[in-house]
Amino acid sequence: MKAERKTRGKPSKVHQLPENIKAKLDELLRDGKLTQSAILEKVNTLIEEAGLDDDDKLSKSGINRYSTNMQTVGQRIAEARAVSEQWVAKLGDKPRGDVSKILIEMVRTIAFDSVLDASNQAEPVHPKFIKDLAIGIEKLEKAATESTKREKEIRQAFAEEAAALVETAATQAGLTSAGANAIKREILGIA
Repeated sequence: MKAERKTRGKPSKVHQLPENIKAKLDELLRDGKLTQSAILEKVNTLIEEAGLDDDDKLSKSGINRYSTNMQTVGQRIAEARAVSEQWVAKLGDKPRGDVSKILIEMVRTIAFDSVLDASNQAEPVHPKFIKDLAIGIEKLEKAATESTKREKEIRQAFAEEAAALVETAATQAGLTSAGANAIKREILGIA
């Protein structure tokens, strides 16, 4: 039990690799042309060539865990892209605000699911997770506010353009300037 506590939170050997070696590992796993054993051999050779300790070399189980995790994450990203593409295709002719609202709501749902998953774990929730989630929620809400503000500005600009066109058309059609201004005020009051 004590050994488990010592290693909890410790980054895996894969995550401790120098960036260039980890990038090569990721590339080889994504490529899918080599077996995990061949990838392990190549990566461990890179570790040796970099002058790292033998303790830094990866094991078969370590590569397998990392590969499985990478596939799971990749699958979730692919699923999220597919869902996003479906919504964007459905709303492609609608205002951009609708798409951003849906995407923001999707991220809110993911954050909620993450909190539920973390709270159901036997281990306590790591403070960094809570901090990162709080920052993410703050940014998400800021994006939602900006999206709403931008949508309002677009509507206002459209209403002003429409009011100017109506005013010009009304005066050309023989309406008095007072009548044209009344129509213009009605249009601007809607925005």
